[in-house]
Amino acid sequence: MAALSDLASALESYRGRDRLIRTLGYGCQLVGGVLVEQGPARSEVGTRLLALASQLSHCRTVLRLFDDLAMFVYTKQYGLGPKEEDTFVRCMSVLGNMADQLYYPCEHVAWAADAKILHLRSARWWTLSTAFWALSLLLGIVRSLWVMQKLRQKMRSPSAAFTSRLPRSKRRTLETQLRAELLVLVSNLADLANAVHWLPPGVLWAGRFPPWLVGLLGTVSSLLSVYQAVRAGAQAETVTP
Repeated sequence: MAALSDLASALESYRGRDRLIRTLGYGCQLVGGVLVEQGPARSEVGTRLLALASQLSHCRTVLRLFDDLAMFVYTKQYGLGPKEEDTFVRCMSVLGNMADQLYYPCEHVAWAADAKILHLRSARWWTLSTAFWALSLLLGIVRSLWVMQKLRQKMRSPSAAFTSRLPRSKRRTLETQLRAELLVLVSNLADLANAVHWLPPGVLWAGRFPPWLVGLLGTVSSLLSVYQAVRAGAQAETVTP
């Protein structure tokens, strides 16, 4: 019952519901893609799962129509980043926020064009929104690699007493931060692979992924996101008196 209650609580929030829809959508695409490739006997079920995945993706697109304000508030609050934060990390975060902020209106225009609300060609707007998403992911990957390098340097630097004299609690904190950053890196890499796949043909591996591979990469990214959210919630409960 505790797990069921936690799931119900997660679904009451927009982010929790979005994570579930995303995971289900990519999961359906993974299973559906595998079934379609196994032959005619299972292709009907696979086709239905792929159709469900498409509808879940469309659902998330519609829900993102209301994300602009939240993203703007976050970008405004972050500003140029806290002064105590690493300068390179701040630059990557600011550029990433700008890419995310530009992603939303481009996707909205593309959606409106597909829905015949605007008399525009949606293809160029979908390409532009995907390009901003890919840029944001790439900046996040560079940021994670930089942070991981700095964390390793702290753990190995003898000048700062980060060897055998490093307090166990401090070492655990650094190792936890390193693992968390690694999960972010893997998640962003999986999403970036899919983002490039959705760019126009001729750009790297654009359009070359079978549906099951898109589903696999998306499922990996989604499950990592769910894991991080659950872990963050557990840590918050531990800290809260």
